[in-house]
Amino acid sequence: MCLAVPGKVVEIREEDGTRMGQVDFGGVLKDVCLEYLPDLEVGEYTIVHVGFALQRLDEESAMQSLALYRKLGALEEEFGDQWGLAARQAGERRPPGTEWGEASQ
Repeated sequence: MCLAVPGKVVEIREEDGTRMGQVDFGGVLKDVCLEYLPDLEVGEYTIVHVGFALQRLDEESAMQSLALYRKLGALEEEFGDQWGLAARQAGERRPPGTEWGEASQ
């Protein structure tokens, strides 16, 4: 499975003539191409797929998406504990007795 995941832009720069940025995915920072969203600013949320920011999101939508991915078990399965942290920040809870890094039952 390959997800388009919401993240928060924490830095914007130009690299070899290309608009790039660093995006925070619940504590995991990744370099992302921002060329498709030339007016995206630091502090805003975006959907990222295979290293490209594709769409601007409001914070509430970003948190809802992360929570839904967590409910589906997709975050932990694909990305591990840091993605579960993002879901927790969205207010989601795991059932008692389970850990964020465990696969959903």
